[in-house]
Amino acid sequence: MRPDGMAELPIVGSVTDNGELASHEQQLLDRVRELTPGFAAAAAGYDDRAEIHVAALDALHAAGTSRALLPAALGGEGISYLAFGELIGLIAAADPSVATIALMHGGAGVGLAQLTRDSAGDFFAGQFLAGRRFANALSEPASGNRFLNPQHEAAPAEGGWLLDGAKRFVSGSEIADYLLVNVLVDNQPTFFGVPLPDQSVSVIPIWDTLGLRATRSQLLSFDKTLLSPAYRGRAPGPGDFAAIPAGLPAISLGIADAALAALAGHARTRIILGAPLSHQQWVQHEVADAQTRLAAAHALYQQALRQADRGDPAFFGALDRAKYLANKTAVAVAQLGVRIGGASGYLKTSPIQRHFRDAQAGQLMAYSTEVLATEIGRDVLGVTVLKPARRGQHPVVAATRAV
Repeated sequence: MRPDGMAELPIVGSVTDNGELASHEQQLLDRVRELTPGFAAAAAGYDDRAEIHVAALDALHAAGTSRALLPAALGGEGISYLAFGELIGLIAAADPSVATIALMHGGAGVGLAQLTRDSAGDFFAGQFLAGRRFANALSEPASGNRFLNPQHEAAPAEGGWLLDGAKRFVSGSEIADYLLVNVLVDNQPTFFGVPLPDQSVSVIPIWDTLGLRATRSQLLSFDKTLLSPAYRGRAPGPGDFAAIPAGLPAISLGIADAALAALAGHARTRIILGAPLSHQQWVQHEVADAQTRLAAAHALYQQALRQADRGDPAFFGALDRAKYLANKTAVAVAQLGVRIGGASGYLKTSPIQRHFRDAQAGQLMAYSTEVLATEIGRDVLGVTVLKPARRGQHPVVAATRAV
């Protein structure tokens, strides 16, 4: 039984029993698995207060997640994509807000160490291993889903460039020591590290949301923030560990795993007219459909992660499809939980309603299900589109293979 009283179901996509992972990866997952019951027990309270579960993030670092995520070339262990996906999914099934902050921290910290490897890479790698916290400040109010295409042009200034604008949905920003930001420099997307605190960076407290409340993904204002050339990075490229696109499907799959466990536990224990709700045929049929679709979503995700581990350049497109299916499946499973839970599941004290709220977030995270559906559909149909031109450039016609 889980700490919240709901029945425990095995995560349908787990690969921990087939010997596919390295021993150090399995040991890491075992250590994290010991932490997750505590995360799950505390999740409702942190969600209700919209408070970051800092102790959980500290426990993950102490368990070795930071060293595991950092590539070996930068002084870490270099976890495989397959193990990484299971790690994020395991945390997300217990508390998706913790998993989301951990994912964004990993993406920003590893990303900065990789992108600045020829300059400040060793510094950022050392800070990451020491437990300093990182956050992604990439999305802009006017950029929509295209968070790698910034609209803010950094102005040249003495000692670097100045950023004047805003970045939104920065998960864990209130506890971050460093931000990974992107801006246009000479009309090209460029990445920088920004140490915090910085008097020119302030939080605009907008975060009062439906789901993933404990991520506190705030809007940040930059008032002529100096971007140092010492912390300037190159563009992402082949061979970089792509933590965020690899981890996002796991957030939704973890939520779906937890939602399925919660609805199954409710159906077994809820008595209707003298018999458990689980004995009703419509419940059995709906659960069969939900569990099968969830297993398929896990399988598609694992296939994409294996492609990434093999170095197959098509893995980004495979991850697009995995995220699309994971997002849709999580919403469907969580919605079924509300139907089966009935009025009891609708109460604030029930985890069923929290899973339903959290499930909505995945399909909104970049890239959204609508953007992914467009890209996947174009790819299947061979549709060519007119790419939007950057300022000062002529548009070109090309097939958009990936977002």
